[in-house]
Amino acid sequence: MPAQTMEKKMTTLEQNKEIVRRLVYEDLNTDNREAANDIVAEDFVDHTNPPHLKYGLENHKEIVRIFHAAFPDVEWIIEDMIAEGDKVVVRMPFRATHRGDFFGIPATGKQVYVDGVHILRVANGKVAEHWGSNDDLGLMRQLGVLPEGM
Repeated sequence: MPAQTMEKKMTTLEQNKEIVRRLVYEDLNTDNREAANDIVAEDFVDHTNPPHLKYGLENHKEIVRIFHAAFPDVEWIIEDMIAEGDKVVVRMPFRATHRGDFFGIPATGKQVYVDGVHILRVANGKVAEHWGSNDDLGLMRQLGVLPEGM
């Protein structure tokens, strides 16, 4: 691969990683719902959201609002980040205190730490698509909804 092409590819990969960093630190970790306007595509698709919140920028904002209402001190932590093509993969646990209703689970006051891996597709300088897997079973155990043996 010619050096100029390699340099351009690396620049694009770094730009995509920076967009994902911004998503985490300026959007997911804050109550600033307007930050998403510059980071998330209008026609965003989130394959991990509940069916009624899968599509669009406004539904992204809503799921983040729901999450912050349940876990107001949430902190997502980027542990690893790998970029290839138009995708960025992030190992990204979060820690938080359960202080509000979370999809029907009333506040427990418990602190949680949940690991997860997320794949984000970037297009035209914005996050356009998301696939993710968090340790939801571990979260339910930490909240006391499921016993440890399950």
